[in-house]
Amino acid sequence: MSSWNRSLHFCRWYGVTCGRRHQRVTILDLNSFQLSGSISSHVGNLSFLRELDLSNNSFTHEIPPQIGHLRRLQVLSLYNNSFDGQIPPTISNCSNLAFFYLDNNNLAGEIPVELGSLVKLKSIYLQRNNFIGTLPPSFGNLSSLDILGAYQNQLNGNLPESLGQLKSLRILSIFENEFSGTIAPSIFNLSSIEGLDLSSNHFQGNLPMDIGNSLPKLQHFSVAVNQFTGIIPTSISNASNLELLDLLVNNLTGRVPSLDKLHRLSEFMISVNNLGSGKADDLTFLSTLMNATALQLLGIGNNNFGGELPEQIANFSKELNIFVIQNNQISGNIPVGIEVLVNLEVLYADGNKLSGNIPSGIGQLQNLKLLSLGNNNLSGYIPSSLGNLTNLLEIFLYNNSLQGTIPSSLGKWKKLLKLDFSTNNLSGPIPPELFGLSSLSKLLSLSVNHLSGSIPEEVQNLKNLGILDLQDNKLSGEIPSGLGSCTDLELLFMGSNLFQGSIPSSFASLRGIRELNISHNNLSGKIPEFLKGFNSLQLLDLSYNDFDGMVPVEGVFKNFSATFVGGNKNLCGGIPNFGLPECKFEQSKRRPTTKLKIIISAICVVTSITFFLIALLLWHLSKRRKGEATSLFDGNSLLKLSYQSLLKSTNGFSSDNLIGVGSFGSVYKGILDQEGMIIAVKVLNLMRRGASKTFIAECEALRNIRHRNLVKVITACSGVDYQGNDFKALVYNFMVNGSLEDWLHPILGLEEVPRSLNIVQRLSIAIDIACALEYLHNQCGTPIVHCDLKPSNILLDEEMVGHVSDFGLVKFLSSGMLDNSTNHSSSLGIRGTVGYCPPEYGVGSEVSTHGDVFSFGTLLLEMFTGKKPIDDIFQNNLSLHSFVKRGLSEQVKEIVDSKLFHMQLNGDATSNHNHNFRNGRNNILIECLTSTLEIGMCCSIESPQERMNISDVVAQLTSIRNKLVGTRLPRGRETSV
Repeated sequence: MSSWNRSLHFCRWYGVTCGRRHQRVTILDLNSFQLSGSISSHVGNLSFLRELDLSNNSFTHEIPPQIGHLRRLQVLSLYNNSFDGQIPPTISNCSNLAFFYLDNNNLAGEIPVELGSLVKLKSIYLQRNNFIGTLPPSFGNLSSLDILGAYQNQLNGNLPESLGQLKSLRILSIFENEFSGTIAPSIFNLSSIEGLDLSSNHFQGNLPMDIGNSLPKLQHFSVAVNQFTGIIPTSISNASNLELLDLLVNNLTGRVPSLDKLHRLSEFMISVNNLGSGKADDLTFLSTLMNATALQLLGIGNNNFGGELPEQIANFSKELNIFVIQNNQISGNIPVGIEVLVNLEVLYADGNKLSGNIPSGIGQLQNLKLLSLGNNNLSGYIPSSLGNLTNLLEIFLYNNSLQGTIPSSLGKWKKLLKLDFSTNNLSGPIPPELFGLSSLSKLLSLSVNHLSGSIPEEVQNLKNLGILDLQDNKLSGEIPSGLGSCTDLELLFMGSNLFQGSIPSSFASLRGIRELNISHNNLSGKIPEFLKGFNSLQLLDLSYNDFDGMVPVEGVFKNFSATFVGGNKNLCGGIPNFGLPECKFEQSKRRPTTKLKIIISAICVVTSITFFLIALLLWHLSKRRKGEATSLFDGNSLLKLSYQSLLKSTNGFSSDNLIGVGSFGSVYKGILDQEGMIIAVKVLNLMRRGASKTFIAECEALRNIRHRNLVKVITACSGVDYQGNDFKALVYNFMVNGSLEDWLHPILGLEEVPRSLNIVQRLSIAIDIACALEYLHNQCGTPIVHCDLKPSNILLDEEMVGHVSDFGLVKFLSSGMLDNSTNHSSSLGIRGTVGYCPPEYGVGSEVSTHGDVFSFGTLLLEMFTGKKPIDDIFQNNLSLHSFVKRGLSEQVKEIVDSKLFHMQLNGDATSNHNHNFRNGRNNILIECLTSTLEIGMCCSIESPQERMNISDVVAQLTSIRNKLVGTRLPRGRETSV
């Protein structure tokens, strides 16, 4: 901007254009000048300005409202800056404005309704800001509008029906917002539309049957990640200009229509729906895609498609880049001829029923980067031709019936990051070439095979590897010292092999290790001292070897639940929980002479008295300075913890340790230094009305009850913090698997893998909850009502056993004990959580055990439908109860959590059972689900007296589980069902 000086007329300044007649500024183009700061309000004095382009800079602060003075302005381009505040409504005075670009800023607030008066506006870009509210209905007046972009904001509510008036609109892009409701038919009738992206919102309803006819110019159509139901309209094929069709992550059902007229189709995505019926003709639509000569992405994964892949796959577009069919019921062989798809980079076919051999022709797909064929019924050998896939980054062949040796040609995969060949019938030695792949940085799993021989020394090349899993093989020899070079290892599993010798001293370098399993081998020698210094170690399994000597008592060794040393006959010492004999040299140390005993005893007595007096004095002085464990548990508490110890164990109640927030406080994960015990600390928010009563109620309840399915309290702490504020906390055993809420409705990060519960696990947890209620209602002498049963109050331990928690609203039904219900409830204005609270509480009825049964019934229905009682679909008198009632009279499979069937069918697909057996299992599954939902219905019925007795619930649910499992298996084996 050196030209901007007084020696040069401003009309000759760089970026400035003036009119010939009046020498007034008409265009100010400072695009990409690396400018910052705010825009002066004096910009409003450029009354002849037609174009203002300040895009691609670093301007901050608010947009000056004086821009509204520029009545000749036609182009306002402010995108890619850091403007904040709201859009000035005065911009609506720029009556000639045609192009308005505000995208990629920090603007917030609602979009001004006044913008609807800009009738000459052709393009408006509002995307990538923080706008709230909805699109103003006044936008329906923008009759010249060609492009409306408002994606990646926080807009919500219904999409205004008035947008259906925009007859010139070509592109409407509002993805990644919070819009909901149904789409007005008038919007689907905008015949000028070329691009319509409504993805990642909460839209509902069906796609219009005539969409392919009413939107003839449609090129880009995406409604992904919404809640659309119904079928894919057959008319979609008439939208012959379609290049992108994205319907993934909805609730679409039925068959996929013919797509034979979509010659320009480049991307077709329908994954994660309920499409298909598991029948042989489900995939006929694939053959109609042969005319799509530009097809690059084809995704149909996570549906119910059955049948075999058509041979016509070989006639697909040679441009096909991504092919995803995972998690369906597709059977048969992988078609020969797939090698003609020379540009294929991603092939995901895992989680199906594919059988036969892996075609050697796949080795000709030299652009392939991701190959996943796991969890199928593939057999035969791993083709050596796969070694030609030199661009491969990840390969998954797990859970098949592959046999033979691992080809040494796989050593050509110089870019490989992940490899999983686990759970097959592979045999022979591990080729050294595989361990020579220094690129492997994430995963190498060869577990559950029949591999033999020793680990090649080349393992030292895996310096960047994070997970190495070799367990359940027949590997032998000594553990190579070169494994200590793999310093990035976090998980190392070598259990259930034939290894011998000692743990290499080089393992001292593995300081980032989190889990180490070398159990069930023939290892011997001492347990290395360096293991106790591994601060990251969370699980150590040394069981069933021939280790001898003393077990350390520091580091991970002081955590009984994280360390396993059983089955080593010559070990001694360790913490008492291990139950090991005392080490002989320790016993000899405790045999002092009689004279020495007397001296030591005398010193101990004097010292003890002195310390007792000092401690008593200090206790009186510091009693009000530090919160201490109270006597609320009548001496039954395991520990006495101060505010200081809880502060330290939770890293200062750090947000990194926060694991939950409830109505009356927050829960933190903590680790006690001396004991190494992992705890959960519930800190009461005493500013919240009723929190103190909640604390007293929970203490009173937990000191009087004991049951395997109730959360175990360790102690309570009541005092003051370092600022002199009252402090109250409850300390529980930490439940490693979190809450039932986390499993039923997980909130995942970008790289997290979804986790789910199978039907037997859900039944077992439901039985656990029912057993806890049966104990509270019938076996405590005084009946106790929990009053707040819901998924977030059900915690799961390491064995997935359910524990009822949070007794802050508990009610004792005896007047002789603390009555925390009526008074407490009225003072707080609450008797439970909306959706789980029985209807009679809402009209003033007394708290009763029938109320808990209602909450349990609602919870049971939620567990097996996957829907919360306050789900958005439950409107207009539709409830979870009536939803299930209607489904039971129609088709159960349509209302239960679809993941239950996916998990069941995948489990059957990997078994050796025949087709008739699988059909029989499916019938039993439907019958058991029906019975379970009927119990939930009987428990959540409106009339309290008609609800089931909780003892009958326990008996019937147990019977259902036994019928499904077929025998009384221990919980650890139920996952095979």
